Amino acid sequence: MRVGVMSDSHGNTMAVDQAVERAGEVDCWLHAGDLIGDAEYLAMVTDKRVINVAGNCDWPSSGVDDEAVVELGRHRLFLTHGHIYGVKRDKALLREAAISKGADIAVYGHTHVAEIDEGADCLVINPGSVSHPRDGKAQSFMVLNIEGDKVQVEHFHL
Repeated sequence: MRVGVMSDSHGNTMAVDQAVERAGEVDCWLHAGDLIGDAEYLAMVTDKRVINVAGNCDWPSSGVDDEAVVELGRHRLFLTHGHIYGVKRDKALLREAAISKGADIAVYGHTHVAEIDEGADCLVINPGSVSHPRDGKAQSFMVLNIEGDKVQVEHFHL
């Protein structure tokens, strides 16, 4: 199973299109917030299932939850934007929340900085921002390749 992962697109549908093209064939997409409309656009242009959460730039009345837990193959994934867990300071609360929900993969955004943290208890990833990166590198997204118990993370730059 191939799962596309993006976050913090902030209305840049051209970047969303570029990520879709670079990713190739995926089974579904995760969008870790900022902006909900971009996740809806992603679903429309790919005709794939998009699991998304609200970010700090999304209206509270959007009707989209702040977090989601989803089963992907043999893995349980926790998806959140990250702002409610203080991820700009530390990821400990995020990791704790994911583990408490039985997740072995946590995906977040908010920082606009890509990260892959292969902890023993939980893989924590941030795809960076597909629109406005803050790490001095190009815009980015990720693809999870899930085969049985193994998860391989591919990091792409636009």
